[in-house]
Amino acid sequence: MVNLPPLKERIGQLFILGFQGETLSGDHPIVRNLREDFLGGVILFDRHLASRSKYNNITGPTQIKQLTAALRANSPAPLIIAVDQEGGRVGRFRPELGFVQTTSAATMGSTPEVDTTANNARITARLLKEAGINFNLAPVVDLNVNPENPVIGRYKRSFSRDADRVISHSRAWIKEHRRLDICSCIKHFPGHGSSVADSHLGFVDISTTWQKQELQPYQTLIDEGEIEAVMIGHLYNAAIDPLYPATLSYRTVTGLLRRQLNFSGLIVSDDMQMKAITDRYGLEEACCLCLKAGIDMIIIGNNLSHDKDILPKVQNHIMQDIDRGKLDEKIVNAAWANVQKVKKILEAPHVSQ
Repeated sequence: MVNLPPLKERIGQLFILGFQGETLSGDHPIVRNLREDFLGGVILFDRHLASRSKYNNITGPTQIKQLTAALRANSPAPLIIAVDQEGGRVGRFRPELGFVQTTSAATMGSTPEVDTTANNARITARLLKEAGINFNLAPVVDLNVNPENPVIGRYKRSFSRDADRVISHSRAWIKEHRRLDICSCIKHFPGHGSSVADSHLGFVDISTTWQKQELQPYQTLIDEGEIEAVMIGHLYNAAIDPLYPATLSYRTVTGLLRRQLNFSGLIVSDDMQMKAITDRYGLEEACCLCLKAGIDMIIIGNNLSHDKDILPKVQNHIMQDIDRGKLDEKIVNAAWANVQKVKKILEAPHVSQ
C-alpha cells in the first residue's frame, strides 16, 4: 500500500492559488501557503482587479524569471505555475511589459492551414519556458457558435465555429507546448461558445444554446491522446444536470467527461471566485462540491476578490467535511494521485519528438 502524505498536504496539492505581488519575501502569504499549506500550484496575473492595480505578478521578462524561481525555491514539492496565455487580447504577458505580441485564436483559425497557429504556439511556449511557466490555461476549444458571446466570440478567443478546424489548430498549439514540456489545459468544458452571458459576471445558462457538436474537440483530442488537462467552465445546462453548473456537477465532470469521453487526465476548475459561483454558493462549500463532482485541481484566482487566508480556510472546511462523513477521503486521494501524475510529466526529462 502506498504511504500517503498527511491529509492537509494532500488537500493543499489540489489547489492553484493566485496572490498579490511581484516579488517574494519570507513572510509573504504565498510563501506560507507553499511551505505550511502544501499548495499545489499558483496562477499568475498581469493586473490585480480587486485592488484595481495596473500591475500584479508580471512586470517584465527579468522580474518574472526571478519570481517563478523564488516560487519554486519556496515549494517543498514540484510546483505547477499556471497562466492564461491564449494570444490576442487574452494574455498576461503584455507587449507593453516587454513581451512579444501574439495573435488571437480567431485570426489563427481564419484559415484551415495551421502554420500560423504552430508558429504562434512555438513563440508562446518559448516565452513561457523562459519565464518559468509550466502550465498554460489554453487553448480555448470552444466553438464560435455565438460570435456575439461576450466572453468568447467578442474577444476572438475561439479558433472557429467549425469543430474540425478547432481540432486541427488546437492540436498544433498543444504539440508546440509539449515540445517544451509545458502542459496545455483545454477549456471550457462542456462548451462556452454558445453562451450569451459571461461567467465572470454571473450565472450562465447554456441549456437552450448549447449544441452537442461542442463536445467534438474534446472527444477527438482525448481519443488521440493529445491532452493532459481539461478546464471545466461555470456553465449550467439543464439537459446534462438540472441542479448544478458544470464545475459542481458529478454528471458533467465524472459522468460525461470521465466516463463517456473516457478522459483520464487532470481536470481543473475555472476560477472559483467568478460570480457564476460566488453569487449562489459559499466558496468553501463550492470547493467541496467540485471535489465530489470529480475535479482534481481547483483554481482560486484571488484576483476578482482577495483573501490571503483563503487556502487554510478551505483546507479546514474540507477536512471537517471528511470528519463529518460529508466527503469521502478517497475522493481527495484520487484527485491527489492525478495531480502527482501531471507533476511527474512536467518534471520528467524531455525527449524530442
